[in-house]
Amino acid sequence: MADPRVVKMAHTLVNYSMKIKEGEMVVLQSEPAAAPLIKEMYREILLVGGNPVVHTVMPGISRILLNHGNDQQLQWISPYDRLGIETADVRIRIDSQTNTRELSQVDPERQSVYQKSRSELMGKLMSRTHAGDFRWCVTLFPTEGLAQDANMSLPDFEDFVYGVCFLNEADPIAKWQELHDKQAHLINFLHNKREVHIVGEGTDIRLGIAGRSFVNCAGDANFPDGEFFTGPEENNVNGVVRFSFPAIYNGREVEDVQLTFEDGKVVKATAKSGQDFLEQMLNVDAGARVLGEFAFGTNPNIKNYTRNILFDEKMGGTIHMALGASYPETGGLNQSAIHWDMVCDLRQNSEVYVDGQLFEKNGTFVV
Repeated sequence: MADPRVVKMAHTLVNYSMKIKEGEMVVLQSEPAAAPLIKEMYREILLVGGNPVVHTVMPGISRILLNHGNDQQLQWISPYDRLGIETADVRIRIDSQTNTRELSQVDPERQSVYQKSRSELMGKLMSRTHAGDFRWCVTLFPTEGLAQDANMSLPDFEDFVYGVCFLNEADPIAKWQELHDKQAHLINFLHNKREVHIVGEGTDIRLGIAGRSFVNCAGDANFPDGEFFTGPEENNVNGVVRFSFPAIYNGREVEDVQLTFEDGKVVKATAKSGQDFLEQMLNVDAGARVLGEFAFGTNPNIKNYTRNILFDEKMGGTIHMALGASYPETGGLNQSAIHWDMVCDLRQNSEVYVDGQLFEKNGTFVV
């Protein structure tokens, strides 16, 4: 018998997050460990008249490609990858890794070659999303590997995941709509503002937001969710930011990242560990040194670091910034093959000002 929380999760994703309609092609992309959720989502998609396509990725395949493929093979884009972005109406990617450190020993330069080749797909995803032709969602199914990263047992991690998705609520959709309304109030305050100034431990940075829009995220493109984000002005980010938690990208962990920006570009980048990988990613393309996203995390049920950006960037009382590609719906213009989110904890000894007015103090909004 299926876990009732998995059934509720599938129903919420199909009917609320993605609002799948009759006749739409929906690609479900995951590793085999997510089979219980895939089956329930497949059923829900059929019930609303959609056409589900399951794209299963075998564990270990990426590592084999990166270790043994030549440059042409690293740059080749699978038709299945194109299907999920260029042809489908909806793509739902389910993180269900059983070994999150699978790529930790791969040569960063080879990862850079692979990542550069994906710029075409990244651009297509952004443009189709902005045009309203494509909807996507990233979610997670609990596994032993993901639980270990979060320093939890699998049962505890399952409780955590379903709790932060509001699936313990009698009506999860109503809870997500409540969060949407709270964030809408804060977004209304930010309308037509020009600058965000963040001060915290190791951080003193100003970001231009003139003419940019904040997007309200409450259970749609990510599940769980809980953030509102924008694309900062590409040439108007100045100062230094120190990210409180290790930054993880493509299976590689970089600890104690500190970035210095001048006129929108990273001019200095240091890390306690993973410096080589950090530099490789910054040099993927011209857009990799520019901020594509700035966001506030608001999920009240996420309180601790899990080594999974799907949760960590939503943590209430944090902000996150992403190097690389912007989302066009924010007014952001930056293009890149990467989009690397990094999280800064503002729950102690911090202040955020918007056009000189205090907006958030020690992780609590004050407007």
